[in-house]
Amino acid sequence: MQMNDSRTIAAAPAVVWAALLDPEVLKDCVSGCQELTGSAAEGFEATVVQKVGPVKATFKGGVTVSDMVEGQRLTLNGEGKGAAAGFAKGAAHVTIEPEGEGTKLSYEVEAKVGGKLAQLGSRIIDGFARKMADDFFTRFQEAVEGPAEADTEAPEGEDAPKKGWFKRMLGSD
Repeated sequence: MQMNDSRTIAAAPAVVWAALLDPEVLKDCVSGCQELTGSAAEGFEATVVQKVGPVKATFKGGVTVSDMVEGQRLTLNGEGKGAAAGFAKGAAHVTIEPEGEGTKLSYEVEAKVGGKLAQLGSRIIDGFARKMADDFFTRFQEAVEGPAEADTEAPEGEDAPKKGWFKRMLGSD
């Protein structure tokens, strides 16, 4: 399965780049991620629980960063084994470039599965992989720039939630 897309993130390229390499941001962006440790330089170890069709499994595996050109592009390579469920592996080729006052993030994703997962059929697997990729990059965008305006309204008497926690952390809000 292959797919590609792009989105404009309301943050400077340096902020987007830092977020791509931050294990806490990555953990928050992967649906079902229970644990993610390590670093971009040494690789990450992850535990992810997913349900694909009737198959629910805990995948343990690693993520490495390759093809890195500082502030421009990188590839996130992941591979996980889910015991009897089989395996999943894939790569996301990510490029960033300035666009207006924000950053254009483009990605190409490749995914492969084997074992029981592969028996579910390509339509189920392709749909699931597309949803995972879209969810990841939507969560990533929200982590960097904050929730959409409609999500920022607080109940009466409370302060509105702060936007762009990652940008604030880097001091670039």
